[in-house]
Amino acid sequence: MKFEEIIQELESLSNPEDVEGMARFGINPKKVYAVRIPELRRIAKNTGKNHELALKLWEEGYRETRILACMIEDPNLVTSEQMDEWAVDFDFWEICDQCCMKLFRMTPFAYQKIFEWSQYHEEFTKRAAFTLIAVLAVHDKKAPDEKFEQFFPLIIRESTDDRNYVKKAVNWALRHIGKRNRDLNRKTIVIAEEILKIDSKSAKWIAKDALRELKSDKVQKRLENISKKA
Repeated sequence: MKFEEIIQELESLSNPEDVEGMARFGINPKKVYAVRIPELRRIAKNTGKNHELALKLWEEGYRETRILACMIEDPNLVTSEQMDEWAVDFDFWEICDQCCMKLFRMTPFAYQKIFEWSQYHEEFTKRAAFTLIAVLAVHDKKAPDEKFEQFFPLIIRESTDDRNYVKKAVNWALRHIGKRNRDLNRKTIVIAEEILKIDSKSAKWIAKDALRELKSDKVQKRLENISKKA
């Protein structure tokens, strides 16, 4: 599909009544067609990978055009500079998470950007660093434990950031690292207990929530089964 065809398709699918419902979930971009994700996946599938089109769709600035840009962009053609430019544009959690899940995790710069973006002040750029940790913990199956242990200092450092979308991402990253295998589970529990001692409301919430899941019978049983299969 060409750019003009995509815009026409989005306009035809636009449902203004959904905007209010999206806002209740913190999805409140300034420019939105209110087209649902399954429809965007269909459009992306019909379009195929297209670097130049992805850049154009991102610049259009709508929620839907930016999510589509993440879906059709070729991760092998993404530059470090492009990732920085897009990450700074993040202005709500959904576009941040979709971009990390659909595109950024597959680029050669993913691990590098975690260290860089975790130092940014902007809420959603910083969130992107920890969202990337979480999605890589799930999808980068062959990565050694050390790849994730190196993020523990970042998680501890940023656990005191009390902004909602940052602390939730830090918690997300911690929990997903701890669910990879039994060794990382034990080490993550130690880190969470260390965070629990920090005099910070957000740190204590992050730690307590993570410990509740990581120590749960459900997670422990799953990790035991993974160990038996290894």
